[in-house]
Amino acid sequence: MMSREEAIRLVGENVSNEKIVLHMIAVSAIMKALARRLGGDERLWELVGLLHDIDYEMTKRDPKRHGLEAESILGDRVPSEVIRAIKAHNFENTGVTPESNLEKALIAADAVSGLVIASALVMPSKKLGEVKVETLERKFKQKDFA
Repeated sequence: MMSREEAIRLVGENVSNEKIVLHMIAVSAIMKALARRLGGDERLWELVGLLHDIDYEMTKRDPKRHGLEAESILGDRVPSEVIRAIKAHNFENTGVTPESNLEKALIAADAVSGLVIASALVMPSKKLGEVKVETLERKFKQKDFA
């Protein structure tokens, strides 16, 4: 399986938008935590989170291809379940229905990462590591937040 370092290098080669890269890193951290909670393979789930938008810049003008082009970038360097999860996170366009916990977790992590990042940005330190569950619960209840 691809190492985290190799995945980060691949992200750097394919994604130049710093905000998207930060989003991918945030999703990978969320996925690792979800794997721990749900009994998944932490390394695999973290890798899926890190690579899930690897084709973003290639497909930003054609969202129907988002997730599909990842397969051409990643090839056989990752297990097939990684490719399937990446495709399933854009199921509305790819037609790949999310079935496994891994696939469903990626959709949830992708969606919630915006709330986590926005919460960090309004903190004085602006550090992601300082965002606590209590902070997220408070922010989540505010209709005018993120």
